[in-house]
Amino acid sequence: MATIYKRGTVWYVDYRVEGKRIRKKVGRSKKIAEIALKDIEVKLAKNEIGITQEKKLLSEFFKEYLDFAKTNLAPLSFTRYREIINHFQSFLSNYPKIKYLSQLNPSLLEKYKTFRRETMISKNGYPIEKLKKKSKVIQKGVKANTINMEITTLKTLMNVAIKWKYLKENPFKEVKEIKVSDAKPPRFLTKEEVNILLKNADSNFYPILMTFLYTGLRKNELINLEWSDIDFQRRKIKVRKKGYWNPKGTERDIPINKKLFEALKELKSKSDSRYVFGKGDKKCSNKLRERLMVLTKKCGLPDVTKLHSLRHTFASHLVMSGVDLATVQKILGHTDIETTMIYAHLVPDHLVQAVERLEY
Repeated sequence: MATIYKRGTVWYVDYRVEGKRIRKKVGRSKKIAEIALKDIEVKLAKNEIGITQEKKLLSEFFKEYLDFAKTNLAPLSFTRYREIINHFQSFLSNYPKIKYLSQLNPSLLEKYKTFRRETMISKNGYPIEKLKKKSKVIQKGVKANTINMEITTLKTLMNVAIKWKYLKENPFKEVKEIKVSDAKPPRFLTKEEVNILLKNADSNFYPILMTFLYTGLRKNELINLEWSDIDFQRRKIKVRKKGYWNPKGTERDIPINKKLFEALKELKSKSDSRYVFGKGDKKCSNKLRERLMVLTKKCGLPDVTKLHSLRHTFASHLVMSGVDLATVQKILGHTDIETTMIYAHLVPDHLVQAVERLEY
């Protein structure tokens, strides 16, 4: 039950939530106090007011979330979330009065966009004010794609706060991502470049390249791939959660084509490890990118410096061969079709022409 009362010339609303008495100052107008009273009565009836919403400190929530993430997310995902939380807390230091989850609002996230755009970034990607004066500044502000990723992450955090009953709704849900007009399509290798790469790869690196190029696996998915994840009878690779590791995207099955099947079958006959690309109980070296860069430089492809380019190559050639984007999304393990849409420009012309011929 809620009531209003007057103390001196000021009206207050008085109500109880979860057994605790709460009194809020409204103002000098009785009419406004009556409107506020009705609003609170409606929220109480809908259970939209809770103590936790008003009392949960942002610092406490972020700590709880990072404890949760360290246990439930992959190490790289945990690191990324921790860095974004650090950036956001650095931003919030400019607003010392904002201490609780309930104080967050869309306007604040819009200001965060500007903050990240204008932050002086050092060589290692950190805000320059956090580093020594000698740190080299290479750019002002982070890229729009990075800011958009951070916005998505902060929205995800707020959804977790809702799940944990610290919030009733997401304060950032209406905030739009920055429009990216100058984004470059991902670099992928042509068939000729793939053949050059495979031809010059040594016997140890060859099956690793084959697996990347014929499955589109992420680096950590390949490193943690065990022989038990490969179904030779059904010719499928299973990307699954393990006790020590979780995949970034969705769990999925990836078909194995004839070339890769033969390569993996030969590799298994020589293997003494539980891991497809490991030795004994050890996973394969984490220096795969360095090995790729040495090889691409040797092959005259110095601009190919990331393992993710092999994943882009797999996806790009699937799309160019006529595979629909929904299927590509499923094979790659993208949780959102928007991520897969970066390959939309590669859809073959004959598919576009086929749609153009459709008439009713």
